[in-house]
Amino acid sequence: MSHHTLSAREHADGHRPRRRISGVGRVLVFVYGVLALAATGRSVFQIIDRFHEAPVAFTLSALSAAVYIVATIALVAPGRIWYRVAWVTISFELAGVLVIGALSLFAPAALGLHDIDPFGRDATVWSVFGMGYLFIPLVLPILGLFWLSRHNPGGEATTTQTETGDGARS
Repeated sequence: MSHHTLSAREHADGHRPRRRISGVGRVLVFVYGVLALAATGRSVFQIIDRFHEAPVAFTLSALSAAVYIVATIALVAPGRIWYRVAWVTISFELAGVLVIGALSLFAPAALGLHDIDPFGRDATVWSVFGMGYLFIPLVLPILGLFWLSRHNPGGEATTTQTETGDGARS
């Protein structure tokens, strides 16, 4: 980065702030963004075109779209609150994939699905554990939670302890 493009704070500190997302984190955010777009497009089309065929499944498609949108934002946004939002959202996503995946496989009628076809007209993003999306919806939250566990924004502050003069830790 050129010295002409540095912010006033960076000039004063003499160093650039550390980026929250780099490397694998960028790939993770990209995949979440793609799934957010795909799930949103699918759910909007399903709801507009044939909501009456499988209202539960199509509502779940819209829910998965919302989860992917919030997860994408939470992964990118800085701060401890967004970090917690990411944990909650991605944990909910994993639970959703597991529950909806199992229901779609063993009791598709409970979701209003006519069959187990993950590529079918009434399938959701999470049907058959995300098989219609190459199981990415199943693997992504596991990778997301692992990545979050390694990139805690307050990790240094919570693990660093200072010693007081009497030897006690504060």
